[in-house]
Amino acid sequence: MKTVSATTWIDAQPLKVWAILTDLSRYQEWNPFFVAAAGEIAVGRRIFLRCLPPGGRPMTIKPTVTAATTGAELRWTASVPGIIGGEHSFTLSAGNGGTLLVQSETFKGLLVPVSGRALARAETGFQALNSALKARAEAL
Repeated sequence: MKTVSATTWIDAQPLKVWAILTDLSRYQEWNPFFVAAAGEIAVGRRIFLRCLPPGGRPMTIKPTVTAATTGAELRWTASVPGIIGGEHSFTLSAGNGGTLLVQSETFKGLLVPVSGRALARAETGFQALNSALKARAEAL
């Protein structure tokens, strides 16, 4: 098991950040990591994400939403059973007039020990996504 994460302070309220994060139809306008997305953010629903990891190959994932607490947490899981799987989360915490955003993913499975470069690219992608979300939320 391996967890990668990125943390960013955003000068915007959690509900504003949440609105941007959960508007999948607009990801192509601002999101450098998940360059296309579709679906409904609701527990138990599958969504579609087109991922473009920095320096990696584009991939499509269809995770299942496991948590969607307005203004606080978005979580999903996806896997290739027995090979590799992950639980991805965005946690929004209010404080000092803004939002602390923590994005992380915990990877499990047989391929994790040999996925060092891919996991490093994922972490770089998380940082890019967080920075783009910060810029968008603070500009609106």
